[in-house]
Amino acid sequence: MRTKFVFAVMLVAIGIAVFTLFVKKTVQIAVSETNESELAAAGPGMPVLVELFTSEGCSSCPPADALLMRLDKDQPVPGAEVIALSEHVDYWNRLGWSDPYSLSDFSERQSQYSNVFNIDDVYTPQMIVDGRVQFVGSNDAEARRAIADAARNAKTGVTMSLASENAQGLTVTLAIRVESLSTLLKGADADVMLAITESGLRSNVTRGENAGRVLNHVAVVRRLSTIGTIHSQKDLAFTAEPVVQIGKTWKRENLKAVAFVQERASRRVLGASALPLANLQ
Repeated sequence: MRTKFVFAVMLVAIGIAVFTLFVKKTVQIAVSETNESELAAAGPGMPVLVELFTSEGCSSCPPADALLMRLDKDQPVPGAEVIALSEHVDYWNRLGWSDPYSLSDFSERQSQYSNVFNIDDVYTPQMIVDGRVQFVGSNDAEARRAIADAARNAKTGVTMSLASENAQGLTVTLAIRVESLSTLLKGADADVMLAITESGLRSNVTRGENAGRVLNHVAVVRRLSTIGTIHSQKDLAFTAEPVVQIGKTWKRENLKAVAFVQERASRRVLGASALPLANLQ
């Protein structure tokens, strides 16, 4: 008799445990669905510019390139819209492999950042978030933390659309507007920058530290230019219609235009926007 009683108690206990687990799982699913729906209803996150200074001649760079690719594709930080720029420096070229995407302009841009961050020397891979924070470009945890912090900063509105394009699609004219910066500029001028990036790029590296490797890239900056200046003394919006020449070897379906505003002295990014050029055709 006692055995039957113990067995019955055990069945009741098991039933309670199963029911509790079921209820807990149901609640978790409901909370998860609620969070996802709230994020979807909230719309796009705050634009955050993530720059990676990299090189195909650097053996430490492929993990950073892969991280930038994940940040760009997965958009893993809630509340943030990651806008990626991969800037290939040229100072590695003398060490065995000439990076086909490298430009001296990017080496110079990185040096300007080094002056602001009081870094003695440049290095790769280096990731810079919104012009405010720098760290080793392959550090996933630091990247997510910096992006989340940057998404909480106030930004000005930057909008971009197609104004026109020629019949052959070799040039496009963009309409760019930057809202007033009166609450963000701190007695300094700001530059309005335009980058054209290309994703889906691949290299078979035959020399240098990455010899024998196939390297894949996302958001490689093909061209970076200053299209205007916003003066701190003026409380005006900025508008421009820059003409973009499409390179003969560039694949239109993989191109993006990235417009951003950067305070000249501090290098803080005050606003940004990205526009896929494939959608304009």
